[in-house]
Amino acid sequence: MLSLLSVGFNAKAQTTFASDMKLKKETKKDSSATLTETKATTKPAEDTTWKPQRRVWGYTFGDLYYDAHADQKTGARGPETNYAGVAQYRNAFQFRRIYLGYDYEITKKFKAEFLLASEPSANTAAATGTPVQNGDNLVDGKMALWIKNANLRVRDIWPGTDFVVGEMSTPGFALNEPGTNAPTSLSEATWAYRSVEKTVTDFHKNNSYDVGAALQGTFDPATKNYGYVFMVGDNSQSSLLGAGPANANTGFFKIFYGDLWAKFLNQKLYVDIYADYVKTSGNSTATNALITGGFPVGLQEHNMFKIFASYTTKPITIGVEAYTQKFQNGVVSSGSVNPSTGTPIASTAITVEDATAKALSLWVRGPIVKNLNYFARFDSYNPDSKANKDNVYPVVLTNYANYTPVYKEQFYTAGLDYNPTKNVHFEPNFWLVNYKDQRNSGVAGRVADDHTLVFRCTFFYTFGK
Repeated sequence: MLSLLSVGFNAKAQTTFASDMKLKKETKKDSSATLTETKATTKPAEDTTWKPQRRVWGYTFGDLYYDAHADQKTGARGPETNYAGVAQYRNAFQFRRIYLGYDYEITKKFKAEFLLASEPSANTAAATGTPVQNGDNLVDGKMALWIKNANLRVRDIWPGTDFVVGEMSTPGFALNEPGTNAPTSLSEATWAYRSVEKTVTDFHKNNSYDVGAALQGTFDPATKNYGYVFMVGDNSQSSLLGAGPANANTGFFKIFYGDLWAKFLNQKLYVDIYADYVKTSGNSTATNALITGGFPVGLQEHNMFKIFASYTTKPITIGVEAYTQKFQNGVVSSGSVNPSTGTPIASTAITVEDATAKALSLWVRGPIVKNLNYFARFDSYNPDSKANKDNVYPVVLTNYANYTPVYKEQFYTAGLDYNPTKNVHFEPNFWLVNYKDQRNSGVAGRVADDHTLVFRCTFFYTFGK
C-alpha cells in the first residue's frame, strides 16, 4: 500500500506539474497573441490623402485680325512683333500660341513637367500672300511643335525650396508654378493678358525659358509672402549670336538669373526685382568683313536689371514694369554720310560701342460687370539711350537677333475681355506700335516716323488647369 500511495502521489505531482507548465505556456501564448494584436492595432495607417497628379493640360489663343496700317519700313522695324512683314489691309484668322503639356508626379518628392509649343508668326509673304518659312511655320505653311519645357522638380530639398533641372521657365517674367515653392505672381501672370501681348521684357526678347538648373524657394514656407529664384542656364533661347558664330554661347558661356519677390499689405502689393548676366563670344570673321578694314571685337556681355510692382484691390489692378539692359560691345558705330552722295559729313571713324536699352510698361485691368472685364497698356522702349544721333550703325553685335539700336517704340493696346464661362475668353482689342528713328534727318538710312495698327478679336481658352 505504501508503495502504491508513493506511485500515486508521484503521478499526481507529475500531472499537476505538467498541467501547470501547459497553463503557463498557454498564458504566455495568449500574452504574445495579445501583444501581437496590440502591435497590429497601433500600426500607423497608410497615408491616403496624397493623390499623385497625372495632368494633361494646355491652352490656345489666336485672333481674327485686320492690319489697318502697316509701317512703311515693314519687317525692318519691329521685327520682334507678330506683324512684321504683314501687308497693309491684310486680314486673317491666326493662331499665335498652342500649348500641350503633361505634368506627372513620380512621388510626393519628385515631379516631371513636359510641354510642347507652337507659336507661329504671320505665315504669308507681304506682297504675294504665299507661304513662307518663319517662326514656327514649316516650309509648306503648316505649324510646327517643339519642346519648350522638359524638367524634373525635387520638392523641399530643404523646407520651402525646390530644385529644378532641365528646360524650364526663367524668372524673367513667365515663371508661374502653383502648388510649388516657385513664384506665381511674376509680371506675365499678374498682367494676365498674355493672349493679347507679351510683357515688355518678353516683347523685346529676354529669355522666357532656358536649359539649366534652378533653386525656387520661399523664405517663409507657411505664408509664402517672400521668395527667391536663382538659376544658371545655357542662354539657349538666344543661341544665335546675331553677328557671331551660331550657338557660340551655348555650352561655353552661362547666363545667371536672380529674382527676389515679396507680397505686402495683405498680399495686395507685389514687388519683384530681377537681374541677369551673361558673357558671350565676340564677333566672327564674317562680321569683320562687313566693317570697312575689319574691326575685331573681343568678348561681349549683357545684363539686365528690372523691377516690377503691382497693386490689386477689388475693382482694379495696376502694374508697372521697368528695366535697363546694357550690351557691352553691342553695336558698331561710324560717322554719318550724306544719303544722296554717300560722302562723309562727320567723322568716319569706326568704333565699337556699348548700348543701353531702357523700357517702361504701365497697365491697368479690372471688372466692368459680371463676366466682362477691361484692360489697357502703354509701353515705351528705347533700344539705345546712348545712341549718337549723327552716326549710322551698320552692324549689330548683340546676341539678340532682332535688336536694332536706332528705332524707338511706343506700344498701345486696350480692349474688353468677355468671359462666358471658366477658362474661355473673347477679347476684342486694338494693337498699335509707333516707330521713331532717333537719328537726325541727314543720316543715311534714316526712316520717317510711322506706325503699325491692327484691330483684332482674340480668342483664348485653357483646359486641364
